[in-house]
Amino acid sequence: MEPGTSTAADWPLDALRLAKGGTTVSVVLPARDEERTVGAIVSAIRDDLSGLVDEILVVDSRSTDATAARAAKAGARVVRQDDVLPQLPPLSGKGEALWKGLAASHGDLVVYIDSDLRNFGSHFVSGLLGPLLADPGTQFVKGAYERPLRGRRGEGGRVTELVARPLLNLFWPELAGFAQPLGGEYAARRSVLERVPFVTEYGVEFGLLVDLLELIGMDAMAQVDLGSREHSHQSTAALGRMAGQILLTAWSRLERQGRIVASEPPATLLRQFNPDTVTDVSVAERPPLASLIKVMEEDVA
Repeated sequence: MEPGTSTAADWPLDALRLAKGGTTVSVVLPARDEERTVGAIVSAIRDDLSGLVDEILVVDSRSTDATAARAAKAGARVVRQDDVLPQLPPLSGKGEALWKGLAASHGDLVVYIDSDLRNFGSHFVSGLLGPLLADPGTQFVKGAYERPLRGRRGEGGRVTELVARPLLNLFWPELAGFAQPLGGEYAARRSVLERVPFVTEYGVEFGLLVDLLELIGMDAMAQVDLGSREHSHQSTAALGRMAGQILLTAWSRLERQGRIVASEPPATLLRQFNPDTVTDVSVAERPPLASLIKVMEEDVA
C-alpha cells in the first residue's frame, strides 16, 4: 500500500489556519554547529506562519559556534540538549536531540525540520501540517523532495539509495513508497510520537518509520512533496558511519519483531581506510516518552 501523497501547494495557509482551530503546533529544529542557516529558517517560520505555528524550538546539540545565539535572535526558544531531563544520563546523536525536543516542546502537532537547509521555505512546515490538520485519521507525515548533489539532480541521498531503500524493500516493503525515508522533515501527532522509542544516532528516522508502521499502520501515514531540498553534504567516511548505524537499527527492529534470531549480537566496530579509523557505530535508544512520563508521575505520587 502506497502512502497518501499530496504536494505542499495543496495546503494553502488560509485553509490551514481555519482548520487549525484549537490545535497547537510546535516546530522543532535539532541543531549542531548550524550558525549559517538556522537563523534564516527560524525567521521564515516566524514571519510566514503566524497564526499557524505556536512554538519554534531549537535544540542546541552541543554546538561550538553561534548556533544558539543566531536561533534566539531570530525568534526561537532555544534549549540545550543536555539541559532537558537532566536527571537522565546524557546521550549523543541526532535522535537524542529529536527526543529531547519532543520532551521540551508543547504542541499537539510536532514538526521536525533539519537546521542545515539552504533553500528552506515555510511551505516545508505548512505542507507537512496539511494532512494532519485536514484528516484526524492521519497520524504521521513524511516530506518528499528532490535531493540534488552539487547541482546534479537525483544524486543526493546516497545512504538512502545504497542502504535504507534496499532494506525497506527487503523487509518492510509497505514503506517502500516513501521517497525520502531518511529525510529530516516530518510531522506527527504528539500522542503518537510519545509512544515510540527514538534511536539516538542517525538511525532515528529509519527506526521511527518502522516502529510507526507497526504502531499505527500505513493508513495513518502520508507524505507530501515539498519540492527540492538542498543542504550540507557529509564526507563518504561519515556516510559510512551513518550507514552502519542504520544497519544496526534495522537489525534491532528485525530482532524485536521476531524475524531474525542470532546466536550473538552484531559487531559494532567499523573499520574504514580513508582515513584509517575504527569507529564504534553502536546505537543507543531512548524509550517512548510516554512511558518515562508515567514513571516520573508515579515517583512523584
